[in-house]
Amino acid sequence: MGGAKWRRLKGGSAASFDVLNKDVAFSGMPVPPCAAALQASRAVNEPMRPSLLYHNELPAFIRACLETPCMQRLRGIGMNCGCEYTSFSRFQGLQSYTRFDHSVGVALIVWHFTHDEKQALAGLLHDVASPVFAHVVDFLRGDYLVQESTEDGTEAIIARDFALQRLLRAHGLCTADVCDYHRYPIADNDSPRLSADRLEYTLGNLKNYRIRAESDRSAYYSDLVVTTAEDGKPELAFSAAETAAAFTEAALVCSKIYVSDEDRYAMQALSELLKTALERGVLTEPDLISTEPAVISKLQSDAESDRLWRAFCAMNTIRRADAPQSAGAWRQIPAKKRYIDPLIAGAGRVSEQFPAIRAAIDAFCAEPQNEWLLGLS
Repeated sequence: MGGAKWRRLKGGSAASFDVLNKDVAFSGMPVPPCAAALQASRAVNEPMRPSLLYHNELPAFIRACLETPCMQRLRGIGMNCGCEYTSFSRFQGLQSYTRFDHSVGVALIVWHFTHDEKQALAGLLHDVASPVFAHVVDFLRGDYLVQESTEDGTEAIIARDFALQRLLRAHGLCTADVCDYHRYPIADNDSPRLSADRLEYTLGNLKNYRIRAESDRSAYYSDLVVTTAEDGKPELAFSAAETAAAFTEAALVCSKIYVSDEDRYAMQALSELLKTALERGVLTEPDLISTEPAVISKLQSDAESDRLWRAFCAMNTIRRADAPQSAGAWRQIPAKKRYIDPLIAGAGRVSEQFPAIRAAIDAFCAEPQNEWLLGLS
């Protein structure tokens, strides 16, 4: 499996982010206001904001599980993999969108379409093993292209959460019923199919990146039904072909953001920052399964790590080239490409019915990721 290639050239400007360059002096640089505001708002006791797009109310069995330790921790894990702490314009002004918010949304979607408690709870708990900065830790582990290493440990976390275990037993459920949402096709399935997980983070990002209005997002959701996929498994599908096409095109806009230069570089840079902090003993492995505010606090308590964190937060520009052009931390960064090709009920997949969308998906998948990137402030 490929990993990021990086090159550090001596004499780099202090405006380049390089966690391995000990000569870059950021110790006096203030944290950008956007990053400081995010750090202040990303509190573990942040109030829940369930989306009215899915349900007006939370079912009691879901609400009870939200107070368990494994779910409460997710209030301190963001959906944007640390990119929201940078100063890139693409990530400015984003509303707080946490793994907790996402998980609640997934549970509500699954419940809406299945009315099965174990499937809904599997959807709710699918991210309980997510580490701080989420898929950044996949980069840290070298899992650039699959990005599933962050799912390790889900069963163990659920099994040792005694409050959650009591609730499961009260509903006649056990850990095995809810620890693997891949068992339930409405909750999760193989890409590029549509599942509750992909649907929720797509609708959430269409809002957060200001790609589609609430009326559009509501129209997408209200058009969905459950149908049978090519392999006989249940799958979410759109009733109307035009709605399915509009959703697919909007989702592809999100897909391009997920592998944009800014996103890939920020995730790689943050993974190296974490690696350095782990090697220096500023962080420990258990810290990765805490919360982002807790980890940021530890980074800021150490002069060297604080300097690197401030440099990370200050990044606002990406330079790209076929080869490293100047001093600085140039990197080649492959990353997983996500896209959705949903079903149209009774009519096959969007890509089969809309050649232009098929061509757009093919072009996206064929885009190389071999350019060299440099982050600057």
